[in-house]
Amino acid sequence: MDPLGILITKETDDAAGGTHNMLGLGALVAEMAEQGIGAEALLLGTGLLPQQLDDPQARITQQQKLTIFRNTKRLSAVPDVGLRAGARQRLSDFGVYGYAVVSSRTFGDAVMLGIKHVRLAGPVLEKRFRLDGDTAVFEAHDRLDLGDVLPLATEFWFASILKLATCVLEAPMPSRRLLLPYARPDHAAAYERMFGCPVNFGADVMEWHFDADVLRVPCPNANPITAGICAQFCERMFDKLPVETDLSRSIRTACLNSRGEFPNAEAMAARLGLSVRTLHRRLADEGQHYQRIIDDVRRSLAIEFLENTSLTVDEIAGRVGFSEASNFRKAFRKWTGHAPAHFRA
Repeated sequence: MDPLGILITKETDDAAGGTHNMLGLGALVAEMAEQGIGAEALLLGTGLLPQQLDDPQARITQQQKLTIFRNTKRLSAVPDVGLRAGARQRLSDFGVYGYAVVSSRTFGDAVMLGIKHVRLAGPVLEKRFRLDGDTAVFEAHDRLDLGDVLPLATEFWFASILKLATCVLEAPMPSRRLLLPYARPDHAAAYERMFGCPVNFGADVMEWHFDADVLRVPCPNANPITAGICAQFCERMFDKLPVETDLSRSIRTACLNSRGEFPNAEAMAARLGLSVRTLHRRLADEGQHYQRIIDDVRRSLAIEFLENTSLTVDEIAGRVGFSEASNFRKAFRKWTGHAPAHFRA
C-alpha cells in the first residue's frame, strides 16, 4: 500500500485462461467497418459468428481474440488502426465494468477497480499498476509472445485505456511518457498526438507514465450506490470465470459457442483431434468428466438467462440444449436443487 492509499497491484495470474466477454471489441469492429471490412472477414478463423458480437452471453478465448487482431492487421488499410479503434471506445462498450469504473469515488479508485477486474475484458497482455514517486505507471507484459501483432494489441489497449480514463475524468490525462518495446513505426507521430507526451520506442519495457496527483482527483460522475452495485456485479462475473486446464477450457469454449447444440463426447473428441478414449483419459487425469463439464456450462448459462434476461423457461431450455422444457426443469433441479423459478426475480 502506497501513502496515497493506492494498492500496487496486477491482474490475476490466470488471466490468460478461460473465456471472456467480448467487452471493448465493438470499437475495433466499428473501425474496420468504416474501412469497408465486415465482421465476417474480421472473425475469419475464429469460429465466431457476427451476431455473437452483440450477444451479452457470448464468450471469446484469447486465441480467438488474437486471430481477430491478426485479421485486423492483415486487412486494415491504415497503419494506426489500433490507435483509431481504441479512440472509439465508450464506457458503454464495457458494460457494467465501465459503469463501475466511472462511478468510482476518485480516479485512483477507478484505476484499482479497473486493474482488479480487467480479466473480465479478456486481456491479451498482462497488466500491472505501480507508483514510482510522483509518477503513476501502467505496465503491460507480453506473456503470450504476440510477435508481429504486439504493436497492434499494444496500440489498442493503451488507446482504449486513454479514452476510458478521459471519459472517467472528463479531462485530459496528464501523461508524461510512453515506453514501448518495438521499433518506431512510420505513424509514430500519431502516438504523440494522441497521448500528448514523448514516446520512446525500442524500450525494454511497455509502460505508460502519468502524473500520480491525478489519482486523488474526484470522479465527476462518482456515485457510491451505482459504484457498489456495479462492483458487486463485476465480482459475481469474475467469480464465474473458470480456472481450468487447456483441455477443459477448449471443451467449455466449444460449448459456449455451440448456440444450444452441445456436442457429445465423440463429436467433441473429433473436433479436438483426439480419440474418445484419449479425451476421457485426459479428463480423468485432471479429475474431470466430460458430462460434468457440459452440465456445468448448461447450468451456468441457464442461471444467467434466468437472472438477467426475460427469456421464457421454454426458450432457455432450447438455448442450453434441451428440446423439451420438462427435461430441462428436471435437469435444472438436479443441478441446483431448485426449480428455475427460484432464480427469477
